[in-house]
Amino acid sequence: MSKILQMEKLKTNLYHLLLWMVSILFFSPVIWMIICSLKTKEAILTIPPKWFFIPSLDNYIGLFDRLNFTKELLNSIFMSVTAVIIAVIVSFLAAYSFSRFKPKGTDFLMFLLLSMRMVPAAAVVVPVYLLYSASGFKGTYTGMILFYAMFSIPFSVWILKGFIDGVSQRFDETALVNGGSRMHVIFKVVVPQVKPGLIAAFIFNIIFVWNEFIFNYIIGGKNTATVPVGLAQGFTVGGMVQWDFIAALTTFYSLPLIIFIYFFQKYLLIGMTFGTVRGEV
Repeated sequence: MSKILQMEKLKTNLYHLLLWMVSILFFSPVIWMIICSLKTKEAILTIPPKWFFIPSLDNYIGLFDRLNFTKELLNSIFMSVTAVIIAVIVSFLAAYSFSRFKPKGTDFLMFLLLSMRMVPAAAVVVPVYLLYSASGFKGTYTGMILFYAMFSIPFSVWILKGFIDGVSQRFDETALVNGGSRMHVIFKVVVPQVKPGLIAAFIFNIIFVWNEFIFNYIIGGKNTATVPVGLAQGFTVGGMVQWDFIAALTTFYSLPLIIFIYFFQKYLLIGMTFGTVRGEV
């Protein structure tokens, strides 16, 4: 019996070792990026690579010496958070309507919403550019925030409808019978029960907006440029690629999102299953 247990334990340990090896393999580019961000420009280009060196934060300090970096970082934070909050609020109200009132053609409308995310960004960038130019939204904070919110809403509606469908309508009926308003039902009865779904929708959308490049580059401007645009415009100086700048900026910009997702990763699983494992949180 003990021999069988030892074999099972060995299999488990080997399986865990394999998982660690695969994880490290996929994470190795990020590890290399972090290591390079702590090296000097000369050390990064040294062949063979130097594995032992004195770490330096000069590359990170140099980021803030660049003219537009602070503004681009603040733009990324402001537009990402504002757009996603707007998108989650609108999506929640829309998902509640679809779930509770079930308008005619709900399934088709839901498909149309999701189909917006199936279209490649490059296919719609020209029409969006022409629309924004004609309407005066090009290069404005309002235009960029509304665009990111619009692009984030369809997928959020799908996620949140799955969660709201899992909340029994008896909660709504009980609250309404006892004199509660519809707004009371929505925000005091339903919201607490779908809070994991709201967080999941926020995470999925903040990942997209935080890393979005092409639309900010095309329909944005100098005032609304985000960090990805700044990276694309400033990674070369005099025809030379600034690897120290690229490594430091990508590490610095990725870190907040990595930390945020690490602490809320369980909600990603819940969001991907559209609330079917909501009770596990």
